[in-house]
Amino acid sequence: MSQAVLEPGAASARNMDLLRFATAGSVDDGKSTLIGRLLYDTKTIFEDQLEAVEVASASRGDEYTNLALLTDGLRAEREQGITIDVAYRYFATPKRKFIIADTPGHIQYTRNMVTGASTADLALILVDARKGLVEQSRRHAFLTSLLRVPHLVLCINKMDLVDWDKDVYARIADEFTSFAAKLDAPDLTIIPISALNGDNIASRSEKSPWYEGPSLLHHLEHVHIASDRNLVDVRFPVQFVIRPQSTTVTDYRGYAGQVASGVLKPGDEVMVLPSGLHSTIASIDTADGPVDQAFPPMSVTVRLNDEIDISRGDMICRPHNAPAVAQDVEAMVCWMDETAQLRVGGKYTIKHTTRTARAVVRGLQYRLDVNTLHRDDTADALALNEIGRVRLRTTVPLLADEYRRNRTTGGFILIDEATNRTVAAGMIIEAS
Repeated sequence: MSQAVLEPGAASARNMDLLRFATAGSVDDGKSTLIGRLLYDTKTIFEDQLEAVEVASASRGDEYTNLALLTDGLRAEREQGITIDVAYRYFATPKRKFIIADTPGHIQYTRNMVTGASTADLALILVDARKGLVEQSRRHAFLTSLLRVPHLVLCINKMDLVDWDKDVYARIADEFTSFAAKLDAPDLTIIPISALNGDNIASRSEKSPWYEGPSLLHHLEHVHIASDRNLVDVRFPVQFVIRPQSTTVTDYRGYAGQVASGVLKPGDEVMVLPSGLHSTIASIDTADGPVDQAFPPMSVTVRLNDEIDISRGDMICRPHNAPAVAQDVEAMVCWMDETAQLRVGGKYTIKHTTRTARAVVRGLQYRLDVNTLHRDDTADALALNEIGRVRLRTTVPLLADEYRRNRTTGGFILIDEATNRTVAAGMIIEAS
């Protein structure tokens, strides 16, 4: 009987829309406190978790329950009062499910911020109302633009410490709007909040009668993300070839992976790259059985009507809408290694969708100052957290799109061949 009661809710939760968002901003702007407040106001934390936070707050000498401790989980984070690693938290409301990436504010952890924002549908940037925009605020705004995060929310936090002054809000909002106009920020929302007290978080606050916009949670629940997905360009990178080792199933051959973009349906004509061979889709299988269509970010197994030699790293697409098959790419690269620099002639392993190859840096066109957006074309190297435009040559062709068109098939990472460390994240500008 309990199972019958649970099933409708489980099915409903499974079909609910999912929003991934990342928080960013400078140190002590209140990112972790804001996430703690969201978890608290949506009743996502357990009583024992809240009690543990209350005890930890008291032992630290805090006069209030420090909700930031819900996300600052590492011991070093608690001791220093800062966020170091990306902390992922999950919560849900009756309208939508959420995955939050709480990213660090310190400049030396910019690479962690890039990691957290790379898969986000929305970026939430906090600024302290007393300080206004600082260097890290602009840096993180630029990075979210570079990573093509489609929705941007500026939360002007700690408004209670400036007596909810409308002029303070207007000044910061105007300054940020002017800066965002230089970037590619298609959807910008600005909300005054107090994360500590919960004002304008889960509901509108009476302390800001001059603010006519939504609360933060209302905006997160209703921001439209369905149109952000590329449903035009069919891209299905093959991750694994399934051949069951069973005496009862002998003729099954499926290609498993995650749909990067587009919509796949049984009967569709498709082409396999890099071979260029054509076939049609026989069926699309999931863990719950066959489906009539597959779209991003579904993980499925595709079966074809023809016997084609397909392996990991190949891609299924439309015959007349294919990605570039390229060994020469130009890309914006964010360097993440603190022990070495990117230099012309450097050799790395490149990981692009499910394909792995070796790559050499053929040229560094310029290094970008993320604060002034100035291009330094005299630069000969990229150091930790620096961003520049580079030319790469790969040993085998990549099946790539421009990052602005497809974040999945347009993104890659570089790996140091000696240490196996991820040293850079890249966004493809041009592939030829």
